[in-house]
Amino acid sequence: MNVFVTSIQSVLAILIMIAVGYFTQGFGWFDEKFSGSISKLIMKVALPASIFMAMMKYFKPDQLAKLSSGLVYTIISILVGYVVSWLEMKAFKVPRGRRGLMMTAINGANTVFIGMPLNIALFGQISVPYLLVYYIVNTIIIWTLGVWVIAADDPTIDKKKGQKVKFDLSHLIPAPLWGFIVALPFIYIPWLKTHLLVNFVSMTLTDIGGLVTPLSLIYIGIILKQFGISSIKIDFHLILTLIGRFIISPVIMAVIVFAGSKMGIQMNGIFHKTLIIQAATPTLAVLPILASNYHSDVKFATNVVVATSTLFIVVVPVIMVLQSI
Repeated sequence: MNVFVTSIQSVLAILIMIAVGYFTQGFGWFDEKFSGSISKLIMKVALPASIFMAMMKYFKPDQLAKLSSGLVYTIISILVGYVVSWLEMKAFKVPRGRRGLMMTAINGANTVFIGMPLNIALFGQISVPYLLVYYIVNTIIIWTLGVWVIAADDPTIDKKKGQKVKFDLSHLIPAPLWGFIVALPFIYIPWLKTHLLVNFVSMTLTDIGGLVTPLSLIYIGIILKQFGISSIKIDFHLILTLIGRFIISPVIMAVIVFAGSKMGIQMNGIFHKTLIIQAATPTLAVLPILASNYHSDVKFATNVVVATSTLFIVVVPVIMVLQSI
């Protein structure tokens, strides 16, 4: 019961901050460009700073090797998830224009705007290194396999004529990932940390990184208001996607973690809980953008983002209780 109450309180704190964005957007405080601007501020400034400082605070050279098991678990989990979701698309004969979206929605997590603040609320800052493991794998797979799956499902592409879709390779190393990359030399070369990361620099980066959680949640509220919660259209394909995202994906991760423990691969308790929670976070927020780029069903993609971003509030406490059993 204590776990349930704690998770409910954490989710309520998240919900209140989302509500701030939702209602202030409803009051007309922000113009159409604001959500895009705040997204850039989070992605390109606050999140890299937050990741960098989390690395400085919680990472040690010997810890990086210990995180490798989580890296392997995440890769296997997401790839298995794609196989399962592909079989699901075949079994239910999902039409072109939705198959790729559904597969990527089921296996691609919104680790930036919801995953990170959620994890910090549930487990504290100490969980950030574990979250980064999932974030790195999730990001790379989204912008390689995920984009390829959506592009291959483009209903306007005539494969018989040899038409192909080009990918933007710049997405493979997004701005947040640079926070991790830049931190590595500081971890392995103590001189850099001692002489370059002086007090005022650390304070500045810490304060900037502290913007991630509140701004991310306010941003989600703004987006939910712009999309319109009432605009969600429930159909069979949306239900399949929700089942895949909130049930199949975390179950696959839980089974892999359990199998690893039985094989003698030990993992920190917070680490495996982080991986399972991240496997059940809402789908990636850029799904409608990808749908638009590759001529898929944009309205359906928007429904998926809104639905998963709303229902995760109910799903997370349930998962937390199940993990405590």
